[in-house]
Amino acid sequence: VQLQASGGGLVQTGGSLRLSCAASKRTTSNNAMGWFRQAPGKEREFVATISWNGGAIYYAESVKGRFTISRDNAKNTVFLQMTSLKPEDTAVYYCAASRYASGGSQTSHYPYWGQGTQVTVSS
Repeated sequence: VQLQASGGGLVQTGGSLRLSCAASKRTTSNNAMGWFRQAPGKEREFVATISWNGGAIYYAESVKGRFTISRDNAKNTVFLQMTSLKPEDTAVYYCAASRYASGGSQTSHYPYWGQGTQVTVSS
């Protein structure tokens, strides 16, 4: 499985971005998908996860109410809509495919990772 993340960029505080993650194989439609991020000098952290059918969605407390994860299994694509962006959201954002139908927040649940896309929020 190959994952290709895109949609990052530079945005001002309060702005919005929509990240996309395209999977190379349809098999990811049976797996949960997640978004993680890593800021310079920090560990990779969980952002959001969506189950295989979209029925279970979980967010990190830091993004709850501002970010929305969704998926289109027909297009093998997962999205992360980010609004009300803050400078502390600046990081490289990674999408990942879980080994399970319903994902969690642990990186160990995700054997497949995309290359990351940079999000920079200016103050």
